[in-house]
Amino acid sequence: MTFLSGWRLWQRMLLAAALGVIGALGLAPTSIWVATVSALLAVPALFQASRSRTEAALTGWAFATGYFGYALLWIVEPFLIDIARHGWMAPFALIFMAGGLALFWAAAFGLAAMPWRTAERRTWLLILSLGIAEFARGYVLTGFPWAGLAQVWVETDAVLLLAWIGPNGLAVLTLLAVLPPGSALARGMGGSALLLRCIPAMAFGLAILAVDAIRPEVESTGKRVRLVQPNAPQHQKWDPDWYPVFLARQLRFTAEGPEPNLVVWPESSLPYWLDGAGPALEEIATAARGAPVVVGVNRAEGTRIFNSLAVVTPEGVADPVYDKHHLVPFGEYVPFGDVLESFGISGFAARSGQGFSPGPGPDVLRIPGIGVAVPLICYEAVFPQDVNAVPGRPDLLLQATNDAWFGTWSGPYQHLAQARMRAVEQGLPMVRAANTGVSAMIDPLGRITAALPLNKAGYLDAELPLPLNPTVYSQTGDLPLLMAMLILLLGAARIQARPEPANSD
Repeated sequence: MTFLSGWRLWQRMLLAAALGVIGALGLAPTSIWVATVSALLAVPALFQASRSRTEAALTGWAFATGYFGYALLWIVEPFLIDIARHGWMAPFALIFMAGGLALFWAAAFGLAAMPWRTAERRTWLLILSLGIAEFARGYVLTGFPWAGLAQVWVETDAVLLLAWIGPNGLAVLTLLAVLPPGSALARGMGGSALLLRCIPAMAFGLAILAVDAIRPEVESTGKRVRLVQPNAPQHQKWDPDWYPVFLARQLRFTAEGPEPNLVVWPESSLPYWLDGAGPALEEIATAARGAPVVVGVNRAEGTRIFNSLAVVTPEGVADPVYDKHHLVPFGEYVPFGDVLESFGISGFAARSGQGFSPGPGPDVLRIPGIGVAVPLICYEAVFPQDVNAVPGRPDLLLQATNDAWFGTWSGPYQHLAQARMRAVEQGLPMVRAANTGVSAMIDPLGRITAALPLNKAGYLDAELPLPLNPTVYSQTGDLPLLMAMLILLLGAARIQARPEPANSD
């Protein structure tokens, strides 16, 4: 029991929500990782004060609702672009998204709050349960791993651990480092008892020092990549009167300056259907002066439409083409879209009805003179499992995105942070072209070597780094973590079957 045991449930839930907000300060753009660690340190006190599994679940839900509510404030931005049609949905979107994601943490808290367990065992089961919850969040209902605990380490050397254990492994390692000492402090422990429970935190620190000591040197390919950032506001982007303005701007940025080896335009940067874009493709090829150009474009195939990337050759031909496969629910497609559209509910980026169709799955783009790229259209860069599913060993990651949907505060920077994480996990450079920013060249260690700021039109020439050797995570994915969690879960089930001492704490 803790000093919070005398508080009423609603008081503990309010405190939990406030701590969740503080915990979210570790995410971009503030990136105060100490805030996240401090908030997590207080979690065991809240957890141990719960008198039942229901109270524990509600406490976990409150903490996570505060965390996701603050982390996902940007989610209201798409609803404000066309306020007349979508504005009324904005508060509901934030409330339901934050509250829905928080259900994963509620389940974890409820599972860990077995009444017969000692506080020590409950803490370890909470770590395991939260690890499973965060893993599941990346898969259930197509997945949404945004604002994962691993993201708070992007601005620190701890991010290098992603190459070894991936984001879910780093999240579990974070919980292992913080919750045991938090549990000890909640129970008034000190001295050797507290020191013993700080061993995982010490191991975490040593692991960071170790990966920093062996970090490889990153070399350059010597190839120049041009990132084009047209800065087309979302409310103008699909206005036919503005089509020629933004196309001319991108053509000018492509044609200026020294000749690049590759040009990358952002998502949906070509304002015409691919089948009817022949003259525009020829203009692009001329402006590129012999360099291939990757452009974002929509294309139709029968009654299906796709959000695609195409490589425009020096001859003005779009080949190869990649179709986005991991679509944004209620953004690029709407489940039962024809029915919901009758109630005024439609996807933002989708043209009508059911919206975009998914492509066949993770794939590569072979870019002449550059190598094999993993194409990631916007939202696809937040899924590490999709990048791992690409066949073979590519040379680079290439993200084309339209972050105008995400507003101008936290959304674009959190999206950028996740792109940096994918680079570290794979040991590959990330080429990132964003409509309104942040366009960036990211090296295989997750460092930004060059960038264009948010809401600035222009282009950026940056040297493409060489890839590193395949990382452990790129070869194993989450399999070792899943096996470890399964073994621990089976062990916990076995312990549950044993009779407990009469005095459990």
